[in-house]
Amino acid sequence: MGRFFVKFLQRVSFVGALALALVPLWAGAASAERRVALIMGISKYEHVPQLANPMRDAAAMGDIFKKAGFNVVEMKRDLNISEMRRTIREFAASAQNADMAVVYYAGHGIEVNGVNYLIPADARLVSDFDVEDETVSLDRILKALDSAKKLRLVILDACRENPFNKTMKRSIGTRSIGRGLAEIEPQQTNTLIAFAAKAGALASDGDGANSPFALALTKHLASPGLDLRLAFGRVRDDVLKQTGNRQEPFVYGSLGGETVALVPQAAAPPPDPQAEARRDYEFAAQIATKEAWDSFLASHRTGLYADLARAQQGKLIEAERARARADDARSLAEKQAQTKADDFRRQLEQQAAKQAEDAKRQYSEQSKKELEIARQQIAEQAKRELDEARRQAEDARKQADDARRQVEAAKAQGVEEARKRVEDAKRQAEEAAKKQAEDKRASDNAKVASLSPPDQPVPVVAAPAMDAGDIARLLQAHLKRVGCDPGNSDGKWDDKSQKALALFNTNASTAFEIKLASLDALDGVRAKTSRVCPLICVKGQKADGDRCVQITCDSGFVLNSSGVCVKRPDPPAAKPRVAQERPEPKRAAPAASSGGGGGGKCFTFNGKRYCE
Repeated sequence: MGRFFVKFLQRVSFVGALALALVPLWAGAASAERRVALIMGISKYEHVPQLANPMRDAAAMGDIFKKAGFNVVEMKRDLNISEMRRTIREFAASAQNADMAVVYYAGHGIEVNGVNYLIPADARLVSDFDVEDETVSLDRILKALDSAKKLRLVILDACRENPFNKTMKRSIGTRSIGRGLAEIEPQQTNTLIAFAAKAGALASDGDGANSPFALALTKHLASPGLDLRLAFGRVRDDVLKQTGNRQEPFVYGSLGGETVALVPQAAAPPPDPQAEARRDYEFAAQIATKEAWDSFLASHRTGLYADLARAQQGKLIEAERARARADDARSLAEKQAQTKADDFRRQLEQQAAKQAEDAKRQYSEQSKKELEIARQQIAEQAKRELDEARRQAEDARKQADDARRQVEAAKAQGVEEARKRVEDAKRQAEEAAKKQAEDKRASDNAKVASLSPPDQPVPVVAAPAMDAGDIARLLQAHLKRVGCDPGNSDGKWDDKSQKALALFNTNASTAFEIKLASLDALDGVRAKTSRVCPLICVKGQKADGDRCVQITCDSGFVLNSSGVCVKRPDPPAAKPRVAQERPEPKRAAPAASSGGGGGGKCFTFNGKRYCE
C-alpha cells in the first residue's frame, strides 16, 4: 500500500505540473503582439468648473488595459497644453511598429468648423481664435497612431457640455462652434474612433463614481475573445439603458474580417486520456467483487486506476480472509462447548451411578433421604455448570456473528472508499485537464468582479442537484461510520435509519429532521471525524475501543445476570443433623448371618458412620 500511494502522488504531481505548464499559453499568444495604450484624464480645470469623474474614469480604464496585458500603459492626469503635446509626441514614438495602439481621453472637448479638439487643464479660450493654440486636435492624436499595424483605437469620453461656449468671443464670423463633437471618418483602415455620444449630442458625466460610458467600457471592453465591434455594441446598449435612451455612444471607422479582441480567447482544454479507464473503474467499484476487479485489471494493467483497482482488490481479499477466520473461530468455540457439555454429562452419570450404588448399601430411611439430597445438590451443580458452558458457547457464536458483521462492514467501507477514490481521482484528472480553463475563468471572474460596480452582483454557479436516494445512501454510510448503525446503506430511509439519525442528534447535540434524509444532515454527520454514538455490546460482552469483546472472569469468579464478575458461591452446606448412635448389635451365630437380612453391617456417608 505504501508503494501504491507513492506512485499515486507521483502521478498527481506530474499531472498538476503539466496543467501549470499549459496555463500561460494564451497569455503567451497575447504577449507575442506589442500593444501600447495612453490614458489621459482631466478633472481639475483651472478656469472653468472642475469635473468629478474623468480622473476616476481614466484610472478604471488604465486598470482594464493593464489586466488585458498591454506592454505599455501610460497614465496622465490634469495635463496642461505643453504637457499634453509632449505626451502625445512621446506616445507616437512608443506606438512605432506596435500591433495595437489605443488612446483614451476623459475630459472636455470642443468642435470648431467640423474639427474636434481636446481641451487641457490650463486652457482659457477667451476667443475662438485661441482654439488652435490652447487645445490639441483629434487629428494630431490619429497621426500619433499611424504606425500601428493591426489596430488604431481612440476612445473619447469628451462630449460633455462645453463651459467655454458661454464666455468665448467669436472673432471670425464664418467660424462655427458646434454642440458636442463633430462626425469624423478616419482616413486609414483598421481605425476606430469611439464617442461617448454620437456627433452633435452631449454625454453625461454621471452621478456615480464613473460616467455611464466609462462604466460600460470597463464591463465589456476586456471580455476574452469578444470582437471590439461587438464590445462597443454592448457598451451602446448598456449606456442607452442607464440613461433612459438619452445618450447613445457611437463608433466611427472600420475593421477587417478577422476578430479583433483586446483579450484573446482561451484555448480549449486537452482531452482526458484516462476517461475510459475511469469509467470502467466506476463500474467495477459499483459491483465490488473480486471477479469485477480481475476483469478491470485484465483490460487496464497499468496506470493510476490500475493501482487503485489492485488496492481495492487487496482489501476485498483481506475481508474474505477475516470472515474465514471468524467462521473457524465460531466452529472451534462450538466444538469446545460440545466437548465440555459431554464431559459434564459423563461426570453426572458417573456420580449418579456411584450414588445409586452407595444407596443400595444403605439400609436406613434417614440415610436414603440424605443420599437423595446430596444427589440433588450434585445434579443442580452439574446443571449450573452445563448452563454456563452453553452460555459460553452462545457467546462464542455471537462473537463469530459480530466478526461476520464486521467483515460485511469492512466490505461496505471498501465500496464507499472505492467510490470516494473514484471521485477524488476523477476530480484530479478533471483538474489536470481543465486547469487551463479554470485558471482562465478565475482570471475572467476576477476581472469582472474588479471591474463591476459595487451594486452589480457576481454570478454564482449553482451546484448540481443530488438524487434523494443518493443523499439517503451517503447519510446511511456516514451514520454507520460514526457508530450510529442505520442497517443497510441501500438508500431506503426506513425506521432503523430514522432511529440512527435520532441517536446521532442525541449524542452530537444536533436537531436534524429524522423523517427524511437531508443535505444538512449529511453535511453535519460527514463533518464528524470520530465515533459519535456509544458502542452498545450484547449481554456478556464489553466495549474495547471500537469493538465488543467477551467478558472473561478470573478463577473462582463467575459472570452474573448483570454481566459482572462475582465470586463463585460455595456449595450449600449439608443440613446439620444428629446421628443416632445405636449400640452395636450382638453378633448372631454364623448360621444366622446367612439369612440375607441381618449381619450388623456399618458404612460411612458424609463423614458419619451408620450401622444397620
